[in-house]
Amino acid sequence: MNVLELEGVRKRYGRRDALLDVDLSVPEGSTIGLLGPNGAGKTTALRLLLGFSRPTAGQVRVQGLDPSDPKSRESLGYLPERMSLPARMTVASVMGLHAGLAGLTRSEARRAIDAALECTGIGDRADDRVGGLSKGLLQRVGFAQALLGEPRVLLLDEPTSGLDPIGVRDAREWIGAVRERGCTVLLSSHGLSEVERVCDHVAILHEGRVVTAGAVDDVVAEGETLEDAFVRWVRA
Repeated sequence: MNVLELEGVRKRYGRRDALLDVDLSVPEGSTIGLLGPNGAGKTTALRLLLGFSRPTAGQVRVQGLDPSDPKSRESLGYLPERMSLPARMTVASVMGLHAGLAGLTRSEARRAIDAALECTGIGDRADDRVGGLSKGLLQRVGFAQALLGEPRVLLLDEPTSGLDPIGVRDAREWIGAVRERGCTVLLSSHGLSEVERVCDHVAILHEGRVVTAGAVDDVVAEGETLEDAFVRWVRA
């Protein structure tokens, strides 16, 4: 079963095509890295999958449903590239807000929040105000809210942004843990070495088109790194 699908998708902003004839399928339980130069269309693809934007043409499906259907986002976690949170809110209140948006009951939320904060190493920061946190700690909060309730689908936009080397290693472990329980992960990143470590599939976008997609071993030639393959496909 394909959990995420874009079929013949075109997205036009004014006179510019951000995506053009994009076909992409993400099988259940896979971890796919969505790669591309700046302006390639990665963020646009994520916005379409989340229902933040509608395609100009083509079909988008999330868990078999149109993203305009709220049920498509049930059990879906999302980490944006930049989280904008009120500085006066505490970490606990941020988590409580997202637990409510995820449809968790009060008792479910309490357990899920504790588990997510402990998993991301910020269990002792629940009462801290967001405005006083470093960029790395804010990214851990972002990861924690995305992991609430053990989602079946996880969309991550530049997940290691702002993290120090220990945080990057921790993020790798969090992604590995959700992958082991069968979660489908789409990870948009410029960190090619991290993508190579955690993903079993990749898709490379360039100028709004998918130039290649498939298992990492099929995209990367023998003797190449993912970085080598990325440059080769983009410059082809």
